[in-house]
Amino acid sequence: MTTYDFKTYHTRSINAATADERAAINEELKAIYANLTEEEKDAFNTQLQTFLAREMGRLKSDYESVKGNL
Repeated sequence: MTTYDFKTYHTRSINAATADERAAINEELKAIYANLTEEEKDAFNTQLQTFLAREMGRLKSDYESVKGNL
């Protein structure tokens, strides 16, 4: 099974200088997805959901830490 490096795309998107650059990064991901088999799409989606849940959890934890220090 292929492992997708969503963190790299996420970091590139955060650091994008323009909305056009961010859109180009999203298009890269869409192109990868479009060329996958149905089985690979399932793995891609599962890995993406795991990444997003982990990132949201991290952000929530960071927010609560900062909020608690105010």
